[in-house]
Amino acid sequence: MACDDSNVLASEVRTGDRARRRPVLASSGVGPPQRPASGGGGRLHPGSDRGAVLIVALLVAALIALALGSYVNLNLSSARLAKRTFHRAAAFGLAEAGAEEALWSFNQANALAPNAWADWTRNGPTAWRKFNRFDFGNNSTGNVRVYVDNTTPGAGVRPTIVALASVESPDSGPVEQMLEIILQRRSPFSSGLLAKKSIAFSGARASADSWNSDPDADPATPAIAYGMLVRNDKVHVASGSVLNTAVLVNNAAVWGSVSTGGSEPEVGPQGSIRGKDTPDDVRIDPNRVATDFVAEFPNVTAPTDGIYLAKVGPFLGFPGLTTKWRCPGIVLKGNETLTILGHVTLVLTAGPGTSGISVTGNAAILIPPGSSLAIHTEADIKIGGNGVANANVQPISLRIFGTNTRPGGQDIDLVGRGALKATVYAPNAAVTLNGNGDMMGAVVAETITLTGEADFHYDEALALYDEGQPFGVSRWRMLATAEERERHRQALGLP
Repeated sequence: MACDDSNVLASEVRTGDRARRRPVLASSGVGPPQRPASGGGGRLHPGSDRGAVLIVALLVAALIALALGSYVNLNLSSARLAKRTFHRAAAFGLAEAGAEEALWSFNQANALAPNAWADWTRNGPTAWRKFNRFDFGNNSTGNVRVYVDNTTPGAGVRPTIVALASVESPDSGPVEQMLEIILQRRSPFSSGLLAKKSIAFSGARASADSWNSDPDADPATPAIAYGMLVRNDKVHVASGSVLNTAVLVNNAAVWGSVSTGGSEPEVGPQGSIRGKDTPDDVRIDPNRVATDFVAEFPNVTAPTDGIYLAKVGPFLGFPGLTTKWRCPGIVLKGNETLTILGHVTLVLTAGPGTSGISVTGNAAILIPPGSSLAIHTEADIKIGGNGVANANVQPISLRIFGTNTRPGGQDIDLVGRGALKATVYAPNAAVTLNGNGDMMGAVVAETITLTGEADFHYDEALALYDEGQPFGVSRWRMLATAEERERHRQALGLP
């Protein structure tokens, strides 16, 4: 049979294509296909591909683990920092609370409470106490140790409180805060005119300003008298009332500041509220007016001791000596006078609603240079006539304390002839200042009325007056360094 060369060729071509498309079988025609030899442009081994993928996966997993570890560590650090910040704030609060306990004891002692320092460990004038078992949750506890350098401070002495507070938990070390607090007695005369309810200038031409009779705060140096060269703008006319009648400046000129509990002061067409820094064309300086004033008006208690007198004669006291007296009241009329000798405290035993002091006609109370008078009474006071002739420069030389505890239960009327130099603290009294001269000092009352055309001058030195007053915080600071803390421990003799 003849062969068809074209068919054979086609068959060979197809056979050759298949040979190129798949491996050649073993000569026996049986068994797995033969793998081509590597190299020479052949394909990579399949196991190599799987190894490379595994290495990449391990590297990615390591990077993820590293990132997660860093994130967890960051969260843990943030949590520890937040916890220490919380403990730091808690320790500061504990230190403040411990200092408040010491301040409470000071004021209890000032009020003659026998158990003021009962729970404190005392060593001479110093005392200390520890308050502990404060629970801040999550097994965090705190304590505070409080130290006082002088439990019986004399006049003018500013005692020191040191409070060391510590807060700690099992998983963190202690966090400490240490405070140093300086106390001073709170003066009742930190303002010039201070009223619970209202202050009214009713004269056609009146003024209020200030000066400082003791600018160097040294009683051994001569006092400075008021004058235009020392005139200042530190007088504060203030009422705690929210009513629109709280402060009636009317036509007075206030060279200082005015505050109320919630309403704007009423100022007449000729009135003004100004200071040194007020522009010339401004009559009412908004920077010197406030409507958020708040104040406390604690009652005062009269002394319970003193030599009893049925009647006060023309002289009371002894030159250069400090004495204390008690009598029902004082009545001066005609040309009678009462001269104060030395430093006199006078307690009037007349009851509320009666007359404690009555000065009429040409009568007068005389206070020579170097003498002083402090009056305590719950009865009414009316000083007319020639009023009080106080020959001292400083108004603190005449102190009037209204001890009536019933609101509106006391009337105090003072008349100035030429110059009235006095301080009045009567938180439940209606005080009226009458006169056309200079009135120097400070007044604290339920209501204050200034009549006539008097010029009121506040003595800034009265802000330091602290006789028998409760203590308050003068200044405080945080002791942040170990050197400061150790120095305080050594100075105060602390463990």
